[in-house]
This record gives sequence, structure tokens and C-alpha cells, in this order.
Amino acid sequence: MTGPTTHAPTSRRHVRILRGAARTARAARRWRPQRGWRPFVGVVLAGVLVALLFGVTTASVEAALGPHVTRYDVTTDATVTVDFGPLGTLQVDSPLPATLGVRATVKEIPADVTELGQARTLEALSEDLSAYVAFFSGPAAAVQDVAFALVRDAALRSVGAFAALLAGWLLLRRLLGPDRRHELVDRLAVHARPLCAAGLAVVLGGTVLTSSVAPGDRPQARQAATAVFEGTPLAGARVTGRLGGVIDTYGTYAVDAWRQNEDFYRGAQDALVVAWQDWENDVAHRATLRAQQDAVARAAAERAAAAQGPREAEGGDVTVDDEVAEEPSAADGADASGADVPDAQAPAAPPGTATPSPSPRGEPVDPVVLVVVSDLHCNVGMAPLIGRLAELADADAVLDAGDTTMNGTSVEQYCVTSFARAVPSGVALVTSPGNHDSRETTANYARAGATVLDGSVVEVAGVRILGDSDASATRVGAGGTASAGAETPAEAGRRLADVACDDGDVDLLLIHTPAVGEQALDTGCVPAQVSGHYHRRLGPEQVGLGVRYVSSSTAGATLNQPTVGPLRGVAEMTVLRFDPVQRRVVEHQLVRVAPDGSVTVDTPRPWPRLQVPGFAPDVEGGPTVEPTADDDVPAGDAAGILPDGILPDGILPDGPGPDADEG
Repeated sequence: MTGPTTHAPTSRRHVRILRGAARTARAARRWRPQRGWRPFVGVVLAGVLVALLFGVTTASVEAALGPHVTRYDVTTDATVTVDFGPLGTLQVDSPLPATLGVRATVKEIPADVTELGQARTLEALSEDLSAYVAFFSGPAAAVQDVAFALVRDAALRSVGAFAALLAGWLLLRRLLGPDRRHELVDRLAVHARPLCAAGLAVVLGGTVLTSSVAPGDRPQARQAATAVFEGTPLAGARVTGRLGGVIDTYGTYAVDAWRQNEDFYRGAQDALVVAWQDWENDVAHRATLRAQQDAVARAAAERAAAAQGPREAEGGDVTVDDEVAEEPSAADGADASGADVPDAQAPAAPPGTATPSPSPRGEPVDPVVLVVVSDLHCNVGMAPLIGRLAELADADAVLDAGDTTMNGTSVEQYCVTSFARAVPSGVALVTSPGNHDSRETTANYARAGATVLDGSVVEVAGVRILGDSDASATRVGAGGTASAGAETPAEAGRRLADVACDDGDVDLLLIHTPAVGEQALDTGCVPAQVSGHYHRRLGPEQVGLGVRYVSSSTAGATLNQPTVGPLRGVAEMTVLRFDPVQRRVVEHQLVRVAPDGSVTVDTPRPWPRLQVPGFAPDVEGGPTVEPTADDDVPAGDAAGILPDGILPDGILPDGPGPDADEG
């Protein structure tokens, strides 16, 4: 005998719930305020106003100020005050309306920012100065982060306050009962005006009147602005306490560092524009020369055809010498027909170089333009140059190959926000977090607008991209380092290879550590890979059955040198052009920013065609893939270290070696 079933009671409960909800909805539609809609709306608006005043004036968040954890509180004194504790305060007039201001209480530098072991005092001070320079190089991003956090906190507090007022109102009504409520209303109606005036006075006294007077209306003498900050975003700031003496003595060093940083990257951005325009002008000049050569070749062909016509009409035979004489010479720049005829005697292209594809018969399709950056390491000075290059190249997307931050700490939120803000509107931003990034900074990057790869395939500007966070990510703390990932790089590589093969239509693998993508390249399920991590450029070169490109550092990262401030090494960005018809990268173009502020825009180079060992398909009208020996295809070993003696094109001779710890 089977046990009793519970299907019928469950169904009856569902029916009762639905009927109760329907009755509640009908009652809500029929409900009308006893004293009319105007008093009811007035009470609701008053409650909303009180809740908003409470939420805005009590909003508080914890964020970063340079290397420090800082508490931000909304005030009503029309002043932005940075409180350094016993040292004093720094004050600037607030840009917020209605005498609203902000007080930033600076706390300690978090322990997870410290270096391993015992850091020397001068090294720690140098890192703190670099953090302050980076902060003031991109203050808008930090201000935006704090503003959004304060608005979010104020909204939550306002909703909570309104809910508390509503709950208190309903509870009071229920406790009093209808008879007692009517009795109280009748008694208070006689004193309605005095009570309203008293309530208004309490509200004003608790909000506006208790706030400090705006700085411009204060009767006491205003403190003189600190001259050190003239010409900086802190111009007009006032300093109190011992901090004034500290800033007067040492502030010039920080301001000089900030000005040097601003001047360097402003000049580099101007140099980028000039270099890109020079390259475009050179391309236009070459196109003009080719057009002139084609015109000369066509004119020569027409003259040859015109001269041959009368001889044929006279019945004369055309000799071999006549044919040779009538053909345009090589100096004319083209054959008589103007068609692309391959030369059978031309040498074959070396392995790893691009073979021209047959011209499409339809309308030409514009390529998808991708700007590749990597290993930015919080150098927010490069952010405007990245955005400017995206504009100049008419980019469809910016690919960040990881290590956007230095340690992935909460105080580096402004770094990812600065880079996200620099990308032009309408241009996608895709990132594969590196070993220096963290879940917290990656989440901030996503909130700022970046598409964070998470192990699945995403389509961006028509390109199907696969990637994930770096499995070798570690967190640096006072006690040492610890792995932040749940799997090894080899396991992550196998997983990504399986995802790529199951999908079957991946165009590009974007992953921070190059070795993680080797299994996907070996299977042939990924035709192209873009990585970073080494702070050196490798390739593009064939690895397995795909082509891998390792970008150098876009921050100019050099061994044992900070990445904040003017460049200490060559910063590189790469422009990739992807053919949406052939579904492949067709060319790459390198843009380099030197430590002296000069910019070099290289001529685009073709993306390597795959060389499959022992396979030479005969495709009519298509490229011929020559068979090659296995030894002709250089590839890294399982640890990502290139074999000794191999020096791929583009390696900077003075850069650090491709060690996992360098990224």
C-alpha cells in the first residue's frame, strides 16, 4: 500500500494563495483615502522628503585616497575636507549643491599593499608617492567611484528611512484604533497651524540650520589658500594644523612629480596624434603613387593595343620580338591587363609569413579593429593615450590582456575606472584579468563598463572571444603570497581548450599567461591567441595549430622600476585588424611610446598563415600551404619558456625574461 500523497493539499494551498492575492489586489483598487487624495499625497511627499534628507546627509562609504583606506561622509558645510588626523586638514570649496560637502577621513595604508618581508622606509615612501601621483593623475575616476558609492549608500538609507516611517505610521494606527485616532484628530485640528509651524521649525533646525554656513558666507576671515597647489586640481585648497608646514616643506616635491607626469603624457599624446597622421599621410602618398603607376601601365597597354590593331588589319604577322617590345616594362609598375597574375618563378614566402588571399568578388568589407593593451599596472597616465589610439584607429574594441592593477587591492579601484573611462563611447572594452588583478578590482572593472571574460565565449564587434581570469593569480600580503585560484594553469588550459572545441567557432583566445593557451592552440580549436604577462613582445608566431601574439607592457614596465609616473621603458600598444569574412586576423600594427615621449607607428604587418606539417592543400585560387618540418614551428615548453636560442621578431633586448613572476 502506497503512502499518502501531498499533491492535493499543495494544490489547495496554491489556490488559496492566489485567491488571497486577488482579493488584496481588488481591495487595493477600491481603496480610497478617507480624507481625500491631497492630504494623503502630502503626507507621502513629506515622508519621502524626510527620508531623502536623512539618507543624503548621513551617507557614508569607505573607499581609497591614494594608497590609503579613507572614510567619506556627506556633510552640509559646502566644503570638501580631507582629514589627516593629528596633522590637520585640507579643505577645498565643494562643487555640490545646497551647501552639501564631503569629509574624507584618511586612515592607514592597508596591510595587503605592503611588500613581502620588511620594507625599507624610503622604498615605502617612494611607493606611497607613486600612488599619490597616480591618484592625482586621474582624480576624476576616483571622484566618480566615491560619488557613485555615496549616491548608492544615500539611496539605500533613504529607502530604509521611508520604510521605517511607513512601518511606524501603520503600527501607530493599529495601536491607537479608529476611535482614538478620530479623537486625537479632532483635538489637534484646533491647533493645526501652530503644530505645522513647529514641525517645520524642527525639520529646518535638524537639517539646514544645524549645518555650517557656506565658506563664502562665514564672517570670520578665510584662511589663505596654499600656494603650493597653484595650477593643480587642488588650487585654492586651504590647509590647517601641522599639515600646512608639512605641505609647505615637502608638497613641492609631490606637485613637481605630478606636473612632470602630466607634461610627459600630454606631450606623448600629442606625439601619438602626429605620428599616426604621418603614417596615414604616407599611406595616402603610396596609394597616389600606385594609382599613377597603374594609369601609366594602362596607357602603355592601350598604346600597344592601338599599334597592334593596324598590323593585324594589314595581315602582318606578329613576331615574338614584337610581342616582347609591345609589353610594358617592369619599370611601368604593372602588366598590361592589370590583373593579379602570380609569378611562377617568385620565391615562396618563408614560414610564418602571410600569404595574400584572393580578392573577394563582392564589395570590400571593413575589418574589425582591435586595440590590444596589457600589463598596465595602474599607470593611469597611459589611459588618455589608449583612448586616443582607439579614436585614431577607429577601433571597435579594446582588448586588455590583464594585470591592469599592481596588487589588486581595494585602493586601486580608481585604476580600472580610469582605464574604462578612457575608452571612447561606443567602443567595447574586454579584459582577461591577470595574476596581479583580484576579484574586487575585476568587479570594479565590470561596473565601470568592461566585459570581463569568465571562461565562456562572448561576441564583441562580431569577433567571438574566449578567455578567463589568470589561474596563477596570487595575493600579496604581509605574511607572504597565496594562490587565489581554484585550479592550476594546466587545468585552466585544458578547460579552455575543451570550451573552444565544444563551441567550434572561437576566433580569438584572450588570456593573460601565454602558456595557458597552448593546449587550445595545439588542438586547432583556437586560430589566434593574444596574451601578456612577460613584459616582452613575442611573435606573432605559430604555436601548434594556431598563432600566438604576446604583447609587451603598455605601462613601459621594467624590472625593479615603478610603473607610475613618466615611462621608464617602452610602452607598446598593438592594433589588430580582423577580417569578418575570412574569420581571421589579417594584420597587426605596433605603436610604441618611448621614455623620451616620442611615438612610433609601425607599418601594418601581415598576420602569419598557418603552416601545417606535411599538409599542402591544393585550393584553386587560394593560398598554398607549404609542408614544413616540425622543427620549423617554434613553440614554448609547458612552462611557457621559449627554447634557448630562439629570439622571435620584436623582442626588446633589454627587457626582463619571460618568467612567470615578471608579470
